[in-house]
Amino acid sequence: MSTRGSKVERRSVSDQPHELNYEARKDGVNKDVISTAKKSAGSNQRQEVEKQLTKEK
Repeated sequence: MSTRGSKVERRSVSDQPHELNYEARKDGVNKDVISTAKKSAGSNQRQEVEKQLTKEK
């Protein structure tokens, strides 16, 4: 039995446009800022990206 959206996928932010748009809307920033935060954090883990966003604000 497969489950939709495993927990591993929920903990990361991929480079797919809908993922970047969701994270950008959630944090109230542009999707380019999310991409930059991912690169600065050196990770695609949602927790690390959000931590990097708070540092940049």
